[in-house]
Amino acid sequence: MWDIVFSAANILAIVMWSALIFLPRWPALLAAVLYLGIGLLCLTYMLGLVGILSGLLDPVGGDGSGFDFGSIEGIRSIFASDGGVAIGWIHYLAFDLFVGLWIVRDADAKGFSRLLQAPILVATFMAGPLGLLVWLAVRERRARAAGRWQ
Repeated sequence: MWDIVFSAANILAIVMWSALIFLPRWPALLAAVLYLGIGLLCLTYMLGLVGILSGLLDPVGGDGSGFDFGSIEGIRSIFASDGGVAIGWIHYLAFDLFVGLWIVRDADAKGFSRLLQAPILVATFMAGPLGLLVWLAVRERRARAAGRWQ
């Protein structure tokens, strides 16, 4: 079951990222990325997380001690199952796609070319915080060059 969830989430994310990078930025497309892409990933994450933490789906931490979010060992116990790994990955997919959508909207509003946006979006898809950092540096540099800070 978790293999199917994992694969479906990956396919959904790749389709949404491809749309952001290659298709015209129609309002309907941006809404589809937000609600169909990010929304479904968030819903899947929430249902999976509740299922795992409640013990209904792929229970982890079976010793009854509860979950420890304050230590590496505690987090490792959550990711010790296929469900934990799949839900953790979906967490990354949802947040990175949200950041990608924000970059697209921000870059379009500020008049950045799609050619400049594409590698930043790929970096965000492959390594979320790296792509975000590059985007923030690029937009800051242009704002400073224009004599305004936004």
